[in-house]
Amino acid sequence: MRLRPRYSIKYLLMVPIFAFGMAACGSHEGHSHGEEGHEHSEEGADHSHKHDHGDGAIVLEPEEAERLGVETDTVVPAPFAETLKVSGEVLPSSSDIGTVSAPTSGIVRIASGINPGSQVRAGQTIASVTAKNVTGGDANAAARVAMENAKRELDRITPLLADGLVTRKDYNDALSAYESAKAAYSPAAATGAATSPRSGVITAINVSDGEYVETGQSIANVASNSRLTLRALVPSSEAAFLGKVAGATMTFHGGESIDIAEHNGKLLSSAPASAGSTPGYIPVFFNFDGTAPVIPGSATEVYLKGAQRNDVISLPTDAIVEQMGETFVFIRSCAHSFEKRPVTLGNSDGKRVEIIKGVKPGEIAVVKGATFVRLAEQATVAPEGHSHNH
Repeated sequence: MRLRPRYSIKYLLMVPIFAFGMAACGSHEGHSHGEEGHEHSEEGADHSHKHDHGDGAIVLEPEEAERLGVETDTVVPAPFAETLKVSGEVLPSSSDIGTVSAPTSGIVRIASGINPGSQVRAGQTIASVTAKNVTGGDANAAARVAMENAKRELDRITPLLADGLVTRKDYNDALSAYESAKAAYSPAAATGAATSPRSGVITAINVSDGEYVETGQSIANVASNSRLTLRALVPSSEAAFLGKVAGATMTFHGGESIDIAEHNGKLLSSAPASAGSTPGYIPVFFNFDGTAPVIPGSATEVYLKGAQRNDVISLPTDAIVEQMGETFVFIRSCAHSFEKRPVTLGNSDGKRVEIIKGVKPGEIAVVKGATFVRLAEQATVAPEGHSHNH
């Protein structure tokens, strides 16, 4: 279902004005500006002005609606996808994962501010490793001393070879010893810095601060997030839905919803043969661009999209309010008031909800700011025959 915007406005809460509807929705009968104890010197200045909003109408003047950010749209039937709500997780793509390795053996210290979810740049120090106070000492420091000794011996023999005071074999032995010592020494290990191989997000820290690590041991994982993977778990009882899966919407804690189609999302696999790692569930995999505002490792609710049905009435999730276990929407009954309408809900795709009963095509529904209309209802539900006399 598509909705045509009627007005979109910024809001400023001014609840006291909720109590006054200043224009007619039903009948207009005369207009009076004569009040007790107030006289006008001009003839014909006595008028009567009456506003009838009907029984139970929620009075909200257009000016107040604009200030409060209330938006309305016309209800129009439109295609709506069948959905299945399941749990899921956002994962980094395997090709985009880099490993931060220990440059030497020793005690690891995680750098300040480095945690899962931290953004890092290529070459940034993730941790430092030192062999001080470790039994056996710093192997790399010993390698550095050996290299320096071999270099001094090579420098001593080189001029002697030119003078014929040593043999070629003596020189070659000295050169070989230096090259071997040089290969054993690591300048990176000397600094003790374990750096990120790429820019991205820390997805896991694999060691504890203060732990002993061996040379080459994995300290952390970094995902560049050029592409991300969504893993959705479909209960085996819903296996028949797998052949219908065409897309997915992720909904995170706090209500934010992301349609992966908006981030170049693609279905990778939805075959029952993929089951195994999670008994009772069949994993469905999608990948999508890392431009989506999500962090690898995040848990999410997933609305898997199946076949589309035409001419379905649906409204944004923000249009639905709950009260005493029932669901309602607000329908504009005239320019100055709204009616609270009970509705029966159907499927949801994470962003919109199917309305099975309670709303008709062509009606004008509140799609944003329903909370403010509800406040207006609590403050000023207009009684039958509501009127203003001036």
